Amino acid sequence: MTAIALNGATGRMGRTIASLLVDDPRFQLKAAITHRESKALGRDIGLLAGTTELGIPATTISYETLRDTDVVIDFSVPDATTALLDYCTAQHLGLVTGTTGFNDKQLNLIEHAAKEVPILVAPNMSIGVNVAFNLVEQATRMLDADVDIEVYEAHHRNKLDAPSGTAKRMGEIITSTLAQNRSDIATTEPAEPTDPKHIEFHSARGGDVVGEHTVTFFGKGERLEITHRASSRTNFAVGALQGAAFIGKKLDEGSVGTYCMSEVLGLR
Repeated sequence: MTAIALNGATGRMGRTIASLLVDDPRFQLKAAITHRESKALGRDIGLLAGTTELGIPATTISYETLRDTDVVIDFSVPDATTALLDYCTAQHLGLVTGTTGFNDKQLNLIEHAAKEVPILVAPNMSIGVNVAFNLVEQATRMLDADVDIEVYEAHHRNKLDAPSGTAKRMGEIITSTLAQNRSDIATTEPAEPTDPKHIEFHSARGGDVVGEHTVTFFGKGERLEITHRASSRTNFAVGALQGAAFIGKKLDEGSVGTYCMSEVLGLR
């Protein structure tokens, strides 16, 4: 049984994951971590998640909080995720993070920590989205320069980063497949419509949209669209638990490094 700490436990994803952990025999929830200004501090994470009382209050991060933990599942903000890294390396904890919006410095910190512990970095842990990543790669390879490619995404009004991490990952897959430098052809600024190598991101924020992503390939006389729509956060939470099981095994094997959901799902 893998002992789990949730970072960002009182957020939407944290509460959804907590609700699934209650009945999953692979895991034992040990700690629920939130930020210092959270109104949920001290409240039981089981009740916050809409299940039964678990006797685990939401608390701030500390070495004591993470004692007896194997893997930290993190859905928070970039600064909170990078603050976790010292704890993970000092206490040899695996990390599963679905946080998005990292800058280059923060990504470098994650890579450095991954030299000591196994870390899963996934902008989207949905099984369906990761299948969509593969489909986008195949379509890009087959259609190549004969199409114009654009990425559309929509999320709830409170999502902070735009484009989303998932949209950026789709752009990275496209440009990597085309063997070009992403910074040369991907932008969130208005694009020249005649540039066949230009990929533009379109972001919308509103309501309670969980997440929608579409890659459109505009050809001559036709267009191909690959779309994923999430109707709840449960699919992300299920993927996060699969990731935690994967990282738990890597921890047992003594493996280190950064991993992605394609490896978790056996897609590569």
